Amino acid sequence: MSDRYCMVIQWSDEDNCYLVHLPEFPWQQFHTHGKSYEEAAKHGQEVIESLVEWYQEQGKALPEPITFPQKPLKVA
Repeated sequence: MSDRYCMVIQWSDEDNCYLVHLPEFPWQQFHTHGKSYEEAAKHGQEVIESLVEWYQEQGKALPEPITFPQKPLKVA
């Protein structure tokens, strides 16, 4: 179930690491980070799994996953 959610990973010169944002869980801008892209992705997946577990324990409805268009995007 946690693989339904997306994460946005971006480099931060200010923090000197990769920052992870989880758009479906918007109450904070960044949820975790990592020194490498791979580490940030691993931490992001762990946070998603923890959030899904917490929602389920609380009996709360999970946020709807963001969906992307099925058609290929045109690049100008």
